[in-house]
Amino acid sequence: MDAQDIKNRFGIIGNSALLNRAIEIARQVAPTDISVLITGESGSGKEVFSHIIHQMSTRKHGPFIAVNCGAIPEGTIDSELFGHEKGSFTGAHEARKGYFEVVNGGTIFLDEVAELPIGTQARLLRVLESGEYLRVGSSKVQKTAVRIIAATNVDVYEAVLKGKFREDLYYRLNTVPLKIPSLRERKEDIYLIFRKFIADFADKYHSPLVQLSDEARQVLSNYDWPGNVRQLKNIAEQIAVLEKERDISGQTILNYIPYDKNRNLPMRIQQDAKEQDFSERDILYKVLFDMRKDISELKTAVSDIVRDPKAGIQNGELHPQLFSNYVQPAQHNESALNFDPMLNTPIYNGQNYSTTHSEEVEETLSLGENETELIRKALKKHKGKRKNAAAELGISERTLYRKIKEYNL
Repeated sequence: MDAQDIKNRFGIIGNSALLNRAIEIARQVAPTDISVLITGESGSGKEVFSHIIHQMSTRKHGPFIAVNCGAIPEGTIDSELFGHEKGSFTGAHEARKGYFEVVNGGTIFLDEVAELPIGTQARLLRVLESGEYLRVGSSKVQKTAVRIIAATNVDVYEAVLKGKFREDLYYRLNTVPLKIPSLRERKEDIYLIFRKFIADFADKYHSPLVQLSDEARQVLSNYDWPGNVRQLKNIAEQIAVLEKERDISGQTILNYIPYDKNRNLPMRIQQDAKEQDFSERDILYKVLFDMRKDISELKTAVSDIVRDPKAGIQNGELHPQLFSNYVQPAQHNESALNFDPMLNTPIYNGQNYSTTHSEEVEETLSLGENETELIRKALKKHKGKRKNAAAELGISERTLYRKIKEYNL
């Protein structure tokens, strides 16, 4: 049976290369008993491919069951899959067979397999490796010869990295990976599928066929279709039932789909990254500007003291309010800080700090020079006592001794 025969038999529409590749993989793997992991977005048709694999396998005359793992509560999933014994838990009034026992010799399709709890994943791994399982509440080993086809719409490997899915189970299920392309990856097939759905619904509801304008076809092609074939079928049915006009325009299509213009922007990921870069740069600029503003205010305060020393001095000390937002002022005695009555400028340790002098002083940005100066001041303040100087600097005495030798102090 070739690809076209498979399409006709299972109602698959489309001629895209990705779709044909998926059908070919399903056709090749079907005669074997290898486990298959079908991946694809929700509504892309994963269950159809599970039927293809089963019907083209040697188990086609055996039972087939599809189980939505995400729809079964965590507390009952083990009982549903593997069965339970009477009295094994509250409400177990009688023994019950699980799916693996009922479908023995056939195929079980585990849809949304990534939703399985970790404990159930361990039980499933044992079935895959040895064909053995235990009913809930039983110690008797059961055997089964079931072929497992699993499907999921999430990135299973990412779930493995996050610890939400067992790595050994992932590789055991992923013996043959089968990816179903999304509808936006096969845009050339969208109009063909839509036309088939419209024809089916026109026959079902006894309504005339609708015709799409070129603009309407373009709208169908440009839309992302997050719900894939399932969403396209839903839109086609709504149009077939609700529209009185048989000539469908692009605006009519837009009335039925939640059209989001941002979904079609090219390079969306790069745009987001660019926006993030600008945000971080703006934050950095703001920090730098705030620092510059603080330094400017500090310079203004110092300049005010130089021009009018008496306004910034109380009892021979710097007025604390001038530096309340920056640093606590050092304590100075009267012998260290006084005024020249002729020039009306502050004198510190015998040196006259006039306005001209303060403007000529350039602040050094050298870490070594600043560190050396701080160490000298600390040693001078504590009269050479390294222990007290180290405590003042916030470093250990050993570190201070090393830096004294390093800077030849």
